[in-house]
Amino acid sequence: MTELLPSLATLATAALGVWFISFMKGAFGGGFAVVGIPLLSLVMTPLEAGALLAPLFLVMDFFALRYWKPHTWSRPDLRVLVPACVVGIGAGYFLLRGLDRRAMSVAMALVSLGFVVMWLIGGAQVQTRPRHVWKGVLAGTASGVTSMVAHSGGPPLAMYLLPLGLPKAVYAGTSSMFFTVGNVIKVGPWLFLATPDARLWTLTGLCLPFIPFGVWAGWRLHERLDQRQMTRACYGLLVVTSIKLLWDGLRG
Repeated sequence: MTELLPSLATLATAALGVWFISFMKGAFGGGFAVVGIPLLSLVMTPLEAGALLAPLFLVMDFFALRYWKPHTWSRPDLRVLVPACVVGIGAGYFLLRGLDRRAMSVAMALVSLGFVVMWLIGGAQVQTRPRHVWKGVLAGTASGVTSMVAHSGGPPLAMYLLPLGLPKAVYAGTSSMFFTVGNVIKVGPWLFLATPDARLWTLTGLCLPFIPFGVWAGWRLHERLDQRQMTRACYGLLVVTSIKLLWDGLRG
């Protein structure tokens, strides 16, 4: 029985990582899981972290959608983004074994940082831009690929949604629904690629109670932020995520 139980250090580290990712979902609708993954990498391999998070994402989404209800979803954007995401996840599944993940991480980081730099050059103001279907298709596909390969689907989606100037709740709700669909689709492929053993399933179960508290705490933060603060926080997280991706890519 004892070999099924993780060490206290492993449980504490994994629980903190899961709580933090849940917090991000509650505050920003998801997409920034890669920011919490460094905690998990302290006690498990990337594949184990992916297998741990795949089913837990579904639970996080269930609780997050209690706050991000249908009136917070931008349906015109989801109609374009979601089908593209499905295609991206399928491509990511087949590319996962042979794709140079380091090169992809570096490329995504540089594009994201360039996006933030352009925002800063523009005075750090949101200049609302019209929707373009081809941008939505590109963003949804890229997010699906990077989400499947490295749980880092946030940057492509953020680069599409932020310039639209959506109200903060609509931004978070649209992101939440987008990643809910994506996580439902990718849970099977991820568990097939990295089937959890009994110890990892035990750890998954022990991490479950930390999810509702993380989502709730994130939602409370969202309620305290005004529109401008929310936008700045999203751009800030985009920088943090990009630096993490750049670090992963360069260190090999």
